[in-house]
Amino acid sequence: MDGMERFSLLLLEPGEIYFEDYAAVYTLPSREEDETESWQDMFEEGILRGRLKVCSKSLVFDSRDLRAPIIKFPFRAVETIQEGSTSNSPGEGGGNVIEIHNNLTVEMLEGGILQPYTFCRKSRRHVFRLVYCSASAVLPQACQLHRAATLPPNDQNTMIQAIVRSRQSRQKFDRALVSDLSETEVLETKAFQVTPLVTNPGTLLLTSEALYFQPHNNVEKHPVIRVSLPEVRQVIKRRYLLRQVGLEIFCRELCMIKHLFLIFKECGERDRVYDLLMRQEQVSVVELRQDNATYQWQARAISNYDYLCYLNSQADRSENDLTQYPVFPWVLADYVSETLDLEDPGIYRDLTKPVGALNQERLDRLKERCQDMPEPRFLYGSHYSTPGFVLYYLVRLYPQYMLCLQNGRFDHPDRMFNSLHETWCNVTTNPSDFKELIPEFYNLEGDPSFLTNTLNISFGTRQNGKPVGDVELPPWASGPSDVIRIMRDALESEHVSANLHHWIDLIFGYKQRGKEAENADNLFYHLCYEGSVDLGEVTDLNERLALEVQITEFGQVPKQLFSRPHQPRTRSLGLYHSMCLSTSSRDDTEGGIGEAKKTLGPLECGVWGRLGDIQELAESCVHRETVLGVTFTSDTNQLVSVGQDSLAKVLAVPTLDQVRSVRVGSMAVSCCQHIPGTQTVLLASWDNSVYRYSLEYGQVSSVLEAHADAVSCLQWFSGTLITGSWECTVRVWKVSEDKVNERGGQLSASESVVCEMDHDAPVTCLALHSDGSLLATATQDGLVTLWLLPTPDLLHQITCHDGSVSGVAWNRGEGEESRLLTAGRDGRLTIIDPNLGTTVCTHTTTHEFRCVAWEGRLVAAGVEKGYLILFDMGTGKELARLLAHIGAVTCLAVSPDQQYIATGSADRRVKLWGMRS
Repeated sequence: MDGMERFSLLLLEPGEIYFEDYAAVYTLPSREEDETESWQDMFEEGILRGRLKVCSKSLVFDSRDLRAPIIKFPFRAVETIQEGSTSNSPGEGGGNVIEIHNNLTVEMLEGGILQPYTFCRKSRRHVFRLVYCSASAVLPQACQLHRAATLPPNDQNTMIQAIVRSRQSRQKFDRALVSDLSETEVLETKAFQVTPLVTNPGTLLLTSEALYFQPHNNVEKHPVIRVSLPEVRQVIKRRYLLRQVGLEIFCRELCMIKHLFLIFKECGERDRVYDLLMRQEQVSVVELRQDNATYQWQARAISNYDYLCYLNSQADRSENDLTQYPVFPWVLADYVSETLDLEDPGIYRDLTKPVGALNQERLDRLKERCQDMPEPRFLYGSHYSTPGFVLYYLVRLYPQYMLCLQNGRFDHPDRMFNSLHETWCNVTTNPSDFKELIPEFYNLEGDPSFLTNTLNISFGTRQNGKPVGDVELPPWASGPSDVIRIMRDALESEHVSANLHHWIDLIFGYKQRGKEAENADNLFYHLCYEGSVDLGEVTDLNERLALEVQITEFGQVPKQLFSRPHQPRTRSLGLYHSMCLSTSSRDDTEGGIGEAKKTLGPLECGVWGRLGDIQELAESCVHRETVLGVTFTSDTNQLVSVGQDSLAKVLAVPTLDQVRSVRVGSMAVSCCQHIPGTQTVLLASWDNSVYRYSLEYGQVSSVLEAHADAVSCLQWFSGTLITGSWECTVRVWKVSEDKVNERGGQLSASESVVCEMDHDAPVTCLALHSDGSLLATATQDGLVTLWLLPTPDLLHQITCHDGSVSGVAWNRGEGEESRLLTAGRDGRLTIIDPNLGTTVCTHTTTHEFRCVAWEGRLVAAGVEKGYLILFDMGTGKELARLLAHIGAVTCLAVSPDQQYIATGSADRRVKLWGMRS
């Protein structure tokens, strides 16, 4: 490691800017007789060669010899800085010597060892001979910065900021650093790169091929950071110090950096960069909708850990910004037992309460104090996540961050992170400690060494006489990796899965602020909240700097993501969750489904769970034109198909041998449904009527003339018949079971229609919820309408698709867990929350959907190009694709026992699919 690599912006004061450096020879000051031995004794010549760095609040000398420390000369402690004499400096040339008289130096990284800084408070004379330039090139700027340091703090900050702005305004991007001179320039602007505890100014250049960031100094390993546009994986707008001025760019694996976090002067400039970047043809980002991620978590397609990582990112929490580091909950409350039973609710923390409310006695005292406060009042004077709290956990892994944050010192040994049990006790009893955890405690792929002193840093000795070393682990863990594994298992446990949404409400949701936060005992200092102050509107620089310090030290509440209670996770794993866990991580669609059979029996999962293992069992070409509908009888012994040829066919299962054939009217039969528990099949016709067909007697009779145009869809439910038509109406009919089963019975429309619902376009499909109260209707213009029966009251209208909706289906959930699936010719599959009338999940595919069936997370769909598709709505992945027909798959049905799938097609064929023997 050479001197250039040893120096870091973390060695400077917070907010300090590093400008430039110069090759120099440092003449060590003369030693006094009473001084003890020091590192200077190693250098008999009395000189060091290295780089003299000019920064906004100090000069820093970085020796090339690692045995010597990096020495900082704060301008506030400099008495004089001037061009020096060469008489006492052998070999020095005239005009290139700088002489400093000061009373404080800060020695850092002596011998390359991370340790507390040494503060030398003696008046000394320091001489630097510049190697390649004259003193006149350095002194004017150094003297100006020294002059600023002699002013009162307010004036000093104002002057330094003016110097910084003046220097930065003169900086231009060096076009010699562009990879290809033929690249077209799109934008050049100023920005700051953000890394933990540090912001570094530079110039941003966007071209038609790449994004470049050139720092205004040489602190980086490379003179310019280049991100090729095809390497951009994700671009996220970020908040920084409660202002929307940040932009974080995540890169693919081959890029020179993993991510680049930038901040801009104004929100408008940030948005301009974002818009121009996203418009570039070569930028192909991976975006995950928040509603999709929430559904994936609820459906157990992603883990609790992954969902919390996602929410933190959406809420502007980034590992590059310690003021907004990702926040994770304390989950376990037992750090003393020898073993843990993760199925025992008693070992877990109450996730319905913030940390500060876990101890009722402490909470009562805090409430008493809050009542005596002037407005704006708060319960908690400290936050659950601040830079200090993050580094409390990570000091062993990143000691240099703690030294930077605490002016070259570590915390008192007894206040450090010495024990998980002690820390848990403290956050549940201490009147000023309410910190949550960080993702490192649950990251199985992370570095567990933050729990061990692997760097052998000397952190001091505790009052009990023990040096600060490794973190004391709970008895139930055998080592650091075991701690992480068990805590992750606890995070993914059924108990936490059932309650995590409550904690999400507190941190990211509707209990985060306002009256709900008060009711939930979740109220923090007002500067923790976005919108409490707009730093962009604060014109007084010193007031602004003071506010920035307060915001940084008090912590920041994440951006609010949810304004309503967060839906809970599904209550049980269930059949389809188990299947998807076996397949969701696999890219090979057929092979992925095959894995499911290792854990699920065929009678348990049927064709749904093992579509990759099904095969064509039988084929029937009994229709003369397109097959428009198929339905199984409730005993799965027979299959009825109808088509554009006006025919209804009764086929045996599983051979598909024809049992009966009957002509239904004179026009196409659009769909059919067997009424469970009866021998009756209802048939909808383009001749505006609904027919009744008796399987027992093999007869068709007209039931009713339902509409003034073709009947496009129907559904029967417990004495209620619902029909949709090309005439843009849906009608609900009340039909007695006796009337339906009556041989040759005729039903009068005027006597049985209950209500009618008008639409603005032909109705293509409908679905009634299993409790009979919610009706979904869909039309050719892409609109889905939700009705409350039997009134009918219009609940919601949602535009889900660009073009015709080809299928709607309800899940089996009850009450708030009910969801509606829609499929369209535009290739979209969406899930709708019927209570809110909002989209829960949307996936866009390349398929033109013609028909769908839905169970759990899985969708079976027929598409225009003849494929039978199995799609996982949780992961958004296509699990299997079977070429079922040579024409469009126009209809499908899953047997009541879930052992078969039947498909009908424009190729006039009906096929039966089932498990391989």
